[in-house]
Amino acid sequence: MVGMTISEKILAKSAGKNRVEPGEIIDANVDMAMSHDNAALVSKVFNEIGVKKVWNRDKIVIILDHRVPANNIKAAEAHKKIREFIRDQGIRYFYDAGEGICHQVMIEKGHARPGMLVVGTDSHTTTYGAIGAFSTGIGATEMAAVWATGKLWLKVPETIKINITGDPPNLITSKDIILYIVGEIRSDGANYKAMEFYGETIDKMSIESRLTISNQSMEAGAKAAIIPPDEKTIEYVKSRTKEPFEIIRSDDDANYEKTLSFDVSNLEPMVACPHTVDNVKPVREVARLSIDQAVLGSCTNGRLEDLELAAKIIDGKNIHKDVRLIVVPASREIYLKAIEKGVIQKLVKAGAIIINPGCGPCLGAHQGILASGERAITSTNRNFKGRMGSPDSEVYLASPATVAASSIKGEITDPRDI
Repeated sequence: MVGMTISEKILAKSAGKNRVEPGEIIDANVDMAMSHDNAALVSKVFNEIGVKKVWNRDKIVIILDHRVPANNIKAAEAHKKIREFIRDQGIRYFYDAGEGICHQVMIEKGHARPGMLVVGTDSHTTTYGAIGAFSTGIGATEMAAVWATGKLWLKVPETIKINITGDPPNLITSKDIILYIVGEIRSDGANYKAMEFYGETIDKMSIESRLTISNQSMEAGAKAAIIPPDEKTIEYVKSRTKEPFEIIRSDDDANYEKTLSFDVSNLEPMVACPHTVDNVKPVREVARLSIDQAVLGSCTNGRLEDLELAAKIIDGKNIHKDVRLIVVPASREIYLKAIEKGVIQKLVKAGAIIINPGCGPCLGAHQGILASGERAITSTNRNFKGRMGSPDSEVYLASPATVAASSIKGEITDPRDI
C-alpha cells in the first residue's frame, strides 16, 4: 500500500481514520475556523439554522480587515452586528479594525499551526499551508454549519508535487517565483488539488516568503498549498504560541497526481498583466508603461521583509510626481516594527501614503480605488477586471521590488535598473 501525502494525512486525522484516498468524501472535524467582515453573513445564516450556541467559542477567530475603518453605513452596520454576535456567543478570539489582515493575524497569533485543518471564509486561507497546515477557503453557508457543528464535508484532493531549485538572482523574490509558476500551469492548473512545495529554493526561504507562495497559489486553483514544516517552521510557530501542534510530512512513497520542477536560477522579475493572474510576462516586456498608482502591501506582500525591500530601493529618492504609492502593512505588529526600524519614515519621506493594516485597496473597497483609464502596479494577489475600482482600469501584479522601482520611475520598471 502506497504512503500518503501531507494533505491526506491531515484529513485522515481530522476524520478519525487511518487512511483516506483522493476523491473520497470525508466528514472532517475542523481545528480552527476563521471569518472576517463576512462574519456578518455567516452569523445571519447561523441564526437561521436555529442553534443557540457555536460549537466551540475557542476555535472560531473573527478578524475585521476588509472595510476598516468602516467605509460606509452598510459596512458599519455589519461590523456592529459582528461585535454583538461576538459578545452574545462569548467568542474568545476577536480582532477589531486595525489589528491586521486576517491571514497575517492568524499566523502571528498562532491560531494556524502545523498539522491543523483550518477553514476560512476567504479564498486566500491557503496561506497557512506555508507552516504545514491544511487550510482552505469555504463559503459563508458552509462556515455557518461549521460554527454550529464543528464539522465539514470535504473531498480529499489529489496532490501536485512542485520542486523549486536554484538560487534566485538579486532582487528576485518569492512573488516572482510563484507568479512564474502560476503563469506556467495556468489559473486552473491546480483546480481542487493540493500543492506541495519542495526543493532547495523553498528550504532557503524565510517564513515570510513562504507565506507569499502559499497565498498566491490559490490563483492556480489550489485547494491547499503546503510547504512541509522544517526547523524554521517549528522555531517560528513556537515563538508565536504555546499551543501544541503536530509536524506532519508526506511519506517517501506518497502518490502524487504529477510532479513539476522549476529552476529559478535565471528567473527575471515577473508581472501578471491584465486581466488574469496567469497572464504572466517578464517585467522587461511591459516596461515603460506609465502608471498612476502603486500599492505595496496585502496578505500576499505586506510583511516586514517586503516593506524593508521597498524602502531600500526607495530610500533617498522621490515617488514620481504622477504616481500615488499606497503602503499597507499587513498587521499592527508589522506596522510597529517598520516604524521602529525606520522603514516607514523612508517611505513617507519619499512621498508614500501609509494606510492602516487592512485589505482596502486590494479588493477595491476604499483607500485607493482606481478611476477609469488608470493603471496600477501592485503587490496584491488579483488583477481581475474591476478588481481595484473602475472596470476600465488596469492592474499589474508584481513583487514589492518591482512596485517600489516603478513608483519612482512613474512607469513599470525592472527593479534591477534602479
